[in-house]
Amino acid sequence: MADKQHITLQLDAHRVALDVDRDKELIYREAAKLLNERYQFYLRRMPNASAEQLWVYVALSVGVNMENNYLPIDEKLTELNTKIKNICL
Repeated sequence: MADKQHITLQLDAHRVALDVDRDKELIYREAAKLLNERYQFYLRRMPNASAEQLWVYVALSVGVNMENNYLPIDEKLTELNTKIKNICL
């Protein structure tokens, strides 16, 4: 069982308390940093938007970015699978 650590993250005005694997703490902190940066980005561009609207834009932005990050992996896996099939035939 992984060693757990209690951390508290600040997401805009919200404090989020979590118990996370000690070796994943940095991932959570970097994720919180990214979310706060995205939130501030949209807040500057839409100062009259509600916090709820801003978080929707943040979620969409991060989701699209995740999808774009996976595309090269999918392409590489397809390429490797094709090479393996060619070797085995």
